[in-house]
Amino acid sequence: MGRITGPVCRLCRRDGLKLFLKGTRCDTPKCAFERRATPPGMVQKRRSKPTEYGLHLREKQKVKHYYGVLERQFRTYFSRAERGKGNTGETLMSLLERRLDNIIHRIGFASSRSAARQMVMHGHITVNGRRVDVPSYLVKAGDVVRVKNRAKSLKLVHAALADSRRDVPDFLSRTETGIPEGRVDRLPAADDVSIPVQANLIIELCSK
Repeated sequence: MGRITGPVCRLCRRDGLKLFLKGTRCDTPKCAFERRATPPGMVQKRRSKPTEYGLHLREKQKVKHYYGVLERQFRTYFSRAERGKGNTGETLMSLLERRLDNIIHRIGFASSRSAARQMVMHGHITVNGRRVDVPSYLVKAGDVVRVKNRAKSLKLVHAALADSRRDVPDFLSRTETGIPEGRVDRLPAADDVSIPVQANLIIELCSK
């Protein structure tokens, strides 16, 4: 699966929930998910009951679309979660939540994860004072994520903060005085995951 360059609203309608792939537009009446309560496509055919495999696959695809990861990346996260201690599903979702592009979005520095990914790749973000341009970088507890002190970087973040309508999650904190920065107070837990997901279905699928 490559990057999605076409219409993304159909992905939300296919999965039956908002994936917030268009940032603040998803919170407005312009959101296609709200206007159309039907699956994508002009001709609406009666769908057959999904198979057990189809339910497992749809859950996995939903998470991949939400976090913007490819199949190989997802498999890497799964392998790492499988080797770790504790519940594999919770560990997998924690790893995805720790991605730098996701952290940037959830702090409020970018309106969507795709915008956050672009900010990171263009060098607008530092972690603990060092520039990081890898969106998949995994943050750790105590890390400080800050915007670069330059006009273009600050303009992007201030614009996103002005339009932000979501609260900062409990495992993060944000400071807007001076140069905006965020801090990872602790690693994300199962309750901090921002998408309703049945991780056990994904684990069953990937374990086959």
